[in-house]
Amino acid sequence: MNSQLQRLQVTLKERQIDAVFLQSPVNVAYFSDFESDPHERVLALVAFSNQDPFLFTPALEADDARQSGWMYDIYSYQDHEDPFTIIQQAIMERRSSLSTIGLEEDSLSLSRFKELLKLFPDAAYEDVTSLLQELKVVKTPEEIEKMKQAGRTADLALKIGFDSLREGITEQEVVAEIEYQLKKQGVSEMSFATEVLFGDHAASPHGVPGERQLQKNELVLFDLGTIHEGYVSDVTRTVAFGSVSDEHKHIYDVVLQAHLTALNMVRPGVPVSDLDAAARKVIEDAGYGPYFTHRLGHGIGKLIHEFPNVMQGNDLILEEGMCFSIEPGIYIPGSVGVRIEDCVYVTKEGCVSFTHTPKEYKEI
Repeated sequence: MNSQLQRLQVTLKERQIDAVFLQSPVNVAYFSDFESDPHERVLALVAFSNQDPFLFTPALEADDARQSGWMYDIYSYQDHEDPFTIIQQAIMERRSSLSTIGLEEDSLSLSRFKELLKLFPDAAYEDVTSLLQELKVVKTPEEIEKMKQAGRTADLALKIGFDSLREGITEQEVVAEIEYQLKKQGVSEMSFATEVLFGDHAASPHGVPGERQLQKNELVLFDLGTIHEGYVSDVTRTVAFGSVSDEHKHIYDVVLQAHLTALNMVRPGVPVSDLDAAARKVIEDAGYGPYFTHRLGHGIGKLIHEFPNVMQGNDLILEEGMCFSIEPGIYIPGSVGVRIEDCVYVTKEGCVSFTHTPKEYKEI
């Protein structure tokens, strides 16, 4: 049995939750090892405190689910069938009634919740988001190994991007070159839309690559990631194409110092909020506080943004095996944007980054 699924079942029993209905593909995959993108169709994992779980899939994915290594029952439905009637029957084969059902509040649609209410009108429904976060926040050695591999291909993507820079090339052309070369080497999917932004375009933390052409003597921001066996990477580097102004070099140095300050603080027992505060203080002391407009980081695993948020007000204590990003930035509208990001995993004495592309100021 999937070890994460075992932990889920133990936790359900401890918290007196009869069953959970999980239907977000990422959680289904985490607890079953079955990766799927069902689109509009119903995919679910139903786990119980005392009975065997089951997978529910669209009929066209039933064989894939069987081949995934899932060792329990699999139920499926054709497009013309009512999926929730089949789900109800499968549940009732295991339990005559359910007192408490756990749901993913953030991802369960209202229409599907109404279907469950019709099937089990007397049950109490409980949001299990925090329960799932607790189970997923410390990664296993197997998960970390997959993320290391995703980090290696993210480093490769950065090298491809750096090598492609030339005067007149557009942001979109650099993105296309990165993803084309990666596909040739077997990397089929990015973690998120690859971000390549030139000069003033990088002043938007979530800018969209376009037809902006690269000019000499400006900064270039790369934010990208790849997927390996369902686990993601995420890295940001900012490099100079030519020689940039002293002001922009100074901004880069401030961001790098903020990044390294937080990175060097990571170890078990440290509150998450202390990392954000330390990095933010470096930027504020340099006079750029108003231009650091987002949290320091986010958790990472099967999703690009997971629990925990590395930010002010989050006093979660770091534990060995937690994985998250450290990505301070300074963004001055109409002028420049600089961000440096690595994702790390916490070790007994500190942390290790999943990506290893040098962070020192680099001119191309």
